[in-house]
Amino acid sequence: MAERLSARAFLALLTDDFAELPRAGGDEEGDGPLGWPGYGAQRARAAERTGETESVVCGTGHVEGVRAVLLSFEFGFLGGSLGRRTGDRLEAAYAYAREHRLPVVPLVATGGSRMQEGMLALTQLQRVARQSALTRHAGLAQVAVLRDPATGGGWATLGAGADVVLALPGAQVGFAGSRVRPPDADPAAYTAEAQVAAGSADAVVPPGELRATLGRWLRLLTAPSDAPAPVPGPLGATDLPATGWDAVRRTRATERPRAAAYLDAYFTHRVALSGDRCGGTDTEGMLCGFGEHAGRTVAYAAQTGRATRPAGFRTAARLIRLADRLGIPVLTLVDTPGAANDAEAERQGAGAAIADLFGAVASARTPVTTLVIGEGGSGGALALAAPGSTWATPDSYFSVIAPELAAAILKRTPAEVEVTADQLRLRPQDLADLGVLRLRTGDQLFPGTGDRRS
Repeated sequence: MAERLSARAFLALLTDDFAELPRAGGDEEGDGPLGWPGYGAQRARAAERTGETESVVCGTGHVEGVRAVLLSFEFGFLGGSLGRRTGDRLEAAYAYAREHRLPVVPLVATGGSRMQEGMLALTQLQRVARQSALTRHAGLAQVAVLRDPATGGGWATLGAGADVVLALPGAQVGFAGSRVRPPDADPAAYTAEAQVAAGSADAVVPPGELRATLGRWLRLLTAPSDAPAPVPGPLGATDLPATGWDAVRRTRATERPRAAAYLDAYFTHRVALSGDRCGGTDTEGMLCGFGEHAGRTVAYAAQTGRATRPAGFRTAARLIRLADRLGIPVLTLVDTPGAANDAEAERQGAGAAIADLFGAVASARTPVTTLVIGEGGSGGALALAAPGSTWATPDSYFSVIAPELAAAILKRTPAEVEVTADQLRLRPQDLADLGVLRLRTGDQLFPGTGDRRS
């Protein structure tokens, strides 16, 4: 279990100049709106023990040079529970963030809604959700840090509703708190590590690394740009393939540079976005995140050469929508034999996930730049490609279908696969001539015949 620091001690872990905002709404009086016997005395004892008058401390501070609005929960005050005065403070803090164009960082440590205030406490979640949505629509980033515990409505709004979710090692994270779970529930499912594995959180970060990690995220997410991401140079072959089958063999060579090599060469530093927020991850098939290139923030979604799973498509769509909202250009790297086509992929909604990614790319207002670095396998590859702004390296190909499968569909023999590859016109220079994409060879960008979308 993660160490439970007080709200202000945790703030001191992240910033050296925290300044508390005026406390909106005053403090609860008496036994509260329900006249709950002893509620006033409970609050008084909590205040004496913690030095706070509510379960959240809201203010501003610089995290590694980036000023942000910080919302730090005090678990020692009635379990960090949300009441109507908690809602007052949170609403005022979000409004301040929008007025001053600042990112919001919820530091979540809560057991949920305050039962001594009944439904008036529960409805604070609607207030918080609205403030988060308004802040999202204003194009401001929200990066949550999950402390211990992060459960109930606080997790389901301030935590899971953030753009990026970081968590402390061993923290309890889940909608169900420890006292309301089924008696036979696996406790390992209610941890930060389990939420990352399930795609609901992005990373587990040790306390000693949290300030630097959070600062890196805030710097990257608060640096919009109108200019497209520059096209990376090819890291492999610079000469064009002679035949279609030559192009196929070249892309399938084990020594060909893959996505990780391109990302390492392109970015000074980068941070990873993980998970589709629907219960899945595809960290082996799709790499997503934000990085710094030539002093600018660029978002990236990169296929790794494996068949892309539904969670990978959904994570890429999540990445593109976030970058679009924040005004950050996107670089996509295409390299997949195609979408995963096993039964489990169908059960996980492969078609819907691919459609969602097509929609995210098609509707993006921020510039999206694509480089095909390997296999471009049918719709599973095309979904990640930007219409009119797709380039290809010499050791890549793009095809409506793999030549082996095309030959099988056409009832051709295996000996005719190579001829089929030529007929598909899948070489990068063929595709440039067709106006499907443009060539990236060495230091040269060749526009081909332009974009021929109808």
